[in-house]
Amino acid sequence: NLITNQDYQAFVQATEYEQPGISAEDYQTQGFLVHDYSEVEPYLWQDDQFPAGQAQHPAVLISYEDALAYAEWRSEQDDVSYRLPTTLEWEKAARGTDGRYFPWGSEWRDEATNWAKNGPYGTSAIAIYPDSRSPYGIEDMAGNVFEYTSTLVKKSNGETEVLLKGCGWDDYPGFCRAAYQHDRPTDAKHILFGFRLVAE
Repeated sequence: NLITNQDYQAFVQATEYEQPGISAEDYQTQGFLVHDYSEVEPYLWQDDQFPAGQAQHPAVLISYEDALAYAEWRSEQDDVSYRLPTTLEWEKAARGTDGRYFPWGSEWRDEATNWAKNGPYGTSAIAIYPDSRSPYGIEDMAGNVFEYTSTLVKKSNGETEVLLKGCGWDDYPGFCRAAYQHDRPTDAKHILFGFRLVAE
């Protein structure tokens, strides 16, 4: 499953790791601003507490590096080797073996997930859209939040960026195809970016 605020809070409290968040200034600086900072504020934590009512929502406003730090901590806790999935692993998990576009098949379904036209305009609790469960029984493989993978790409400007899969709660069907991906700086933080882990 997607790592929830409740999951991430255990990590923050156990390790005194920085809580999820981003300042208005840093948010402006990183660009890709479809959403004004006023839309970010409801997702900001206070005193290591996630926003009220969002325990089962995916943890957002964390960077790729934060996701790696969580995976390392959780591996020690559970005595299991966790990591981020590669883009290929993620896509196979979402599509199965029959080449479908979405977890539920190749025809778009409006009610199947949390996307721009279905609501609730913002993140939603995990595992509440049965149609978004993949052929392998993996929840939320379309909609809600984009997800970090372990796949890095070298940009023409020499920067290394991380590939994200899935689509966000403000996206349209074309972005929600399992094959779709886009890249962002490894230190980027956004209300649309979350993550899940795979166990070795």
